Amino acid sequence: MKYIKFLLVGILFGIALSKGQVVSWYRIYEMFRFDNFHMYGIIGSAVVIGVFIVQYMKRTSMKDIQGHLITFNPKNMSISRYLIGGIFFGLGWAMVGACPGPMYILIGKGFFLIFVVIAGALAGTYLYGVLRSKLPH
Repeated sequence: MKYIKFLLVGILFGIALSKGQVVSWYRIYEMFRFDNFHMYGIIGSAVVIGVFIVQYMKRTSMKDIQGHLITFNPKNMSISRYLIGGIFFGLGWAMVGACPGPMYILIGKGFFLIFVVIAGALAGTYLYGVLRSKLPH
């Protein structure tokens, strides 16, 4: 019962993404063809807002739900890591017309074929876990 607030925020976020047409295959298609700024504006806004939120979290020593200090560990910024990951992510996004978050919104909208995509995403995540030690990081 104490996690109901997170469920409600998730539902509201899903409604906002749905109303903003972020889950629309057509909008994603337009983005990959560079025909419309709609998705780039949404993604860019999310990045800018994320930067401000992370800076706020760092400066105020924000704590998580269990009371632990939230820390940000530096990442290895190797080009191959992000290039390979970005290619796989972008190819998957372009092939199915949905990125991981909105896949669950599509279930709520009644597109049950998306379960095939979710099964593939989970299988890919499992495969990554198995091969992680052999991949460049």
